[in-house]
Amino acid sequence: MNAINSAMNSLFDVLLTPLEAVGEGFAVYTLSGVFGVLALVVFKRISWQAGITATKGKIKGHMIEIRIYQNDLVLVSKAICKVLLRNVQYLALNFGPFIPLSIPFVIVAAQMVTRYGFDPMPIQEPGLAGQGIELVIELNEDQKSSAADVSIELPEGVSQASPIVRSPGQGRVFVELLPQVAGTYEIQIAVGDDAVTKMLYVGDEHRGRQMQGELVSSLLDVMLWPAEDSLSGTSFQRIALQSYPESSPPWFPMGGPLGVLLAFVVGSMVFGLIAIKPLGVQI
Repeated sequence: MNAINSAMNSLFDVLLTPLEAVGEGFAVYTLSGVFGVLALVVFKRISWQAGITATKGKIKGHMIEIRIYQNDLVLVSKAICKVLLRNVQYLALNFGPFIPLSIPFVIVAAQMVTRYGFDPMPIQEPGLAGQGIELVIELNEDQKSSAADVSIELPEGVSQASPIVRSPGQGRVFVELLPQVAGTYEIQIAVGDDAVTKMLYVGDEHRGRQMQGELVSSLLDVMLWPAEDSLSGTSFQRIALQSYPESSPPWFPMGGPLGVLLAFVVGSMVFGLIAIKPLGVQI
């Protein structure tokens, strides 16, 4: 999965870099529009278009039947049942093709969120504990006792603001970090010979970098967080930094990952609706 995510990251770098020269908003809405149109083309290929058309026609026919025989309770009741059954059939004909389309949707949405949903960590001034960034390390179930052996190597520019707290019973390790200089940092975390790297971006000049707050191991989580390698096959279950600040771009309806997703969905739907008739797609 790491290889697939790496390939997708490189592909979207190529696709989005020229669009971002105009603006991040332009990049998001343009890619959303292209995705919406391509999704329609695929939907037309994999769906039973004739069946959808016939089912819609039958629903309209039964609705007319209800109108014509509105004084006949028996016929109206039968027509209502037929409308309900045809609606179930119509939903099934449309829902089926959307299942395979959900995979590219998740891939594109994940790229959008990791690129535009967060801002880099702010520079922290030296101060009291509790003002830094919490790093949480969770070990796999069979490695919980190794929490006492976890080592953390911090790069220059990021200091340790609190002692390392270890909980072998829970298989967790906690430490508070204090990024004091803007930069791109690699935090090295190891238990025995098993070592992983967590990226940390600090300072406004690193806006637009693909970033995520945690390293994950499950397949679904890896699809949702493609910016860094997964923890699959390591001793670690999850490594999480206190979440990056949510972005607040003026060209989204709201800030953060939810705003990015909303912009992506709305953009795809608008362009898709515009293209339905020219493409001759039945939905």
